[in-house]
Amino acid sequence: MADTPAPLLDIDVPADGVARITLCRPERRNALSIALRDELSDALDRLAADESVKVVIITGAGEVFSAGFDLREFETAVGDEAFATRLWASSDRYHQTVIRFPLVTIAAVNGPAIAGGFDLAVCCDLRVASTTARFAHPERTFAEVVYGPLHDLVGGAVARELCLAGRELSAEDAHALNLVSVVVEPEDLAEAAVVLAQRVAEAPRASLARTKAKALRRAGVDPNSTTLDL
Repeated sequence: MADTPAPLLDIDVPADGVARITLCRPERRNALSIALRDELSDALDRLAADESVKVVIITGAGEVFSAGFDLREFETAVGDEAFATRLWASSDRYHQTVIRFPLVTIAAVNGPAIAGGFDLAVCCDLRVASTTARFAHPERTFAEVVYGPLHDLVGGAVARELCLAGRELSAEDAHALNLVSVVVEPEDLAEAAVVLAQRVAEAPRASLARTKAKALRRAGVDPNSTTLDL
């Protein structure tokens, strides 16, 4: 009998308006494979429809938030047109689902957030970080970088340094730039994320949804944008 694949996500039952999603590929540094992206998109769609949910916390298992997209899949896509089509369709849906989630998302950045992992953090509305977190776009040397959501948070000067010149941020750097709300020790991260989520959840769900919609309009988020347009 074949072994049952390990779950790619751990999803807590929402409590007091707060749901929590954990990326569960620590052996691959929580790399965002097609399967993981699709599961995360499906999970967010379900939570968006759950009237009990006001806030979703996203974090990673192990010591890395996410190392970005799974590069092995890009190698496969080079020689497989059908797989490449599936890869980019998954990517486009995933980015739009995370960015346009109608309620509040919080990234609890438990370690390095690299490339697409950095994107996932900045596509959330709010961020708290462990002292072990760092943020970088090493993929800039061989691929296009998702620029728009980062620019919306830190402005053009810093975004260009990160995306064009390869600047890396420590957790403290990110806090100084207001990219993260608070920096705590690793063992305190989960609690810090919940405290922030509970503060958000004090507001009515409808008010949060309206404010999130205003934020998306202000950011100029196009619902038809593909990954490489962001």
